[in-house]
Amino acid sequence: MEEKKFQPYIPADKVMPEFTVVSVVLGALLAILFGGANAYLGLRVGMTVSASIPAAVISMGIIRMVLKRDSILENNMVQTIGSAGESVAAGAIFTLPALFMWADEGLCDVPSLLEIGLIALCGGVLGVLFMVPLRSALIVKEHGVLAYPEGQACAEVLIAGEEGGSKASTVFAGLGIAAVYKFVADGLKLFPSEVAYEIPAYKGAGIGMDVLPALAGVGYICGVKVSSYLFAGGITAWFVIMPLIALFGGDAVLFPAEVSVNELLATGGVDAVWSKFVRYIGAGAVLAGGIMSLISSLPLIVRTFKDAIGDYGKKGPSSTLRTDQDLSMKVLLVGVLGIAVVLWLVPTIPLNLFSALIVIIFGFFFATVSSRMVGLIGSSNNPVSGMAIATLLISTLLLKATGNSGTEGMIAAITIGGIICVIAAIAGDTSQDLKTGFLVGSTPKKQQIGELIGCVVSAIAIGGIMYLLSAAWSYGSNELPAPQAMLMKMVVEGVMGGNLPWTLVLTGVFIAIVVRVLGIPVLPFAIGLYLPIYLSTPIMAGGLLRWYLEKRKYASEKAKNDCVQSGVLYTSGLIAGEGLIGILLAVLAIWKVGDQSVGDIINLSARGISIGRVGGLIVFAVLLFTIYLFAKKGEKSSKSK
Repeated sequence: MEEKKFQPYIPADKVMPEFTVVSVVLGALLAILFGGANAYLGLRVGMTVSASIPAAVISMGIIRMVLKRDSILENNMVQTIGSAGESVAAGAIFTLPALFMWADEGLCDVPSLLEIGLIALCGGVLGVLFMVPLRSALIVKEHGVLAYPEGQACAEVLIAGEEGGSKASTVFAGLGIAAVYKFVADGLKLFPSEVAYEIPAYKGAGIGMDVLPALAGVGYICGVKVSSYLFAGGITAWFVIMPLIALFGGDAVLFPAEVSVNELLATGGVDAVWSKFVRYIGAGAVLAGGIMSLISSLPLIVRTFKDAIGDYGKKGPSSTLRTDQDLSMKVLLVGVLGIAVVLWLVPTIPLNLFSALIVIIFGFFFATVSSRMVGLIGSSNNPVSGMAIATLLISTLLLKATGNSGTEGMIAAITIGGIICVIAAIAGDTSQDLKTGFLVGSTPKKQQIGELIGCVVSAIAIGGIMYLLSAAWSYGSNELPAPQAMLMKMVVEGVMGGNLPWTLVLTGVFIAIVVRVLGIPVLPFAIGLYLPIYLSTPIMAGGLLRWYLEKRKYASEKAKNDCVQSGVLYTSGLIAGEGLIGILLAVLAIWKVGDQSVGDIINLSARGISIGRVGGLIVFAVLLFTIYLFAKKGEKSSKSK
């Protein structure tokens, strides 16, 4: 008996406006908007979130309600192009700030806009091209097996076209509220955005939270499970490891610190102990988690590759159905070879032939991993940084073994890691978007071209955004800790210089092994171990709020889904709003009026006007309540229908 073929929302024999001037322009603008917002978020907290759903909702609001156009495929094209900005930003900001930090240390020149743009562009194009032959195996053949949570949610938003206006208003409400909140907290500085407390009775321990909208939004979107893994990692670091260091360290000087543990605590507090010791332990845990996830995925990777090449060769490009058309194999091969030549021969990119080959080989490998991983856990939870760390460790060892050592070797390693990071992020985003297109009935070939356009626009913009943020603050500062890039820098320096504190790193590795044996997902726990607890605490608050909303009693399953999803849309707006105001505050920080920056002029706390830490906690509690209110609003709208 022949298996019944899946029928998308728009049949293959129906043609609608899809790849239009409106969809390309609006998609490009959203790519820049979400790219900038996620760049700031990633540099602040070390995590980014998928932009597909908010891009789809905003597209529905503008195209359907403002421009009075009626094509679901046109809306899908907007979100396809728009979501590429977030992925390019994630790949770039997880690695390339290391080059700025080395420039600040006098080891190299500041990377040019052209260098950053070319690295991002090459990674983006390779990510799209590597994913194309995987579409049939992952999206068509494994429909119903791989969940693609965000891809399916995005398709549901697009199909529910008549609700586009109300859903868009929820996203915009979150964006506006977060923008005002962020400006008051980090612009006017009416209250400190980081509320921290040390615990004198438990020496070495500390607790606190960054009372910011994006963190609550990340927690709500990720849910209580992922949030609790992050928080568990934070508790292990700040309530187990750090007090033990304080207890056993005492007046001893422990490598890599230059002073005793007691002196560290006296001068820098618990933050100094975290910075000198715990982040190396966290780095080891993240590294081990990334490698373990790759090893466990190897059988799936091999099977996916075999199925993809077989299916693509037999029926992919030759099909006459609109919904089966992909970019041709000729275009893919020419594109990959062209990028390889650019990586090798263009002087702006600090790579040679050997390095370019590493990029192509590892790039395809991690594109395959990433494309399948988003089908299992979604784009927001895709362990791109774990893949980048594994790449950096291996490529740095290879470069050192072949005589590419010193500063040049370190720059080459970070460049390789940056390109691979963008490849993995874009491949995952492309996979998610093509799933949405598969469900609504879009033309894959046009979506793939849209992804490439999104990569080009985002690559042009990301260099300017990174320069702006670097000028306003500096990478590695309290305002812009760039935790992932700091981790990448630390790994490369330690391997290349042979001075990595391996005892601390291996401690993290074995903690990760214990976590794996216990059956707990390693990467979120390891990231929580690596990041300051001030970040995982508000994320946990957002996760707990979603857990409460999911456990309440509802009149129907639809009412429950509408409630939770309304919260997702609102918190997506919170993340976008904070990120955008973060960019504005960066502009104000470098905009001089006389001898002062505008940022200093509007600083109220410098004039003694502040509601303090308790006030900040109260305002954050009010923000969490607004998430609850907007979620309930979604439930009420469901009941009224």
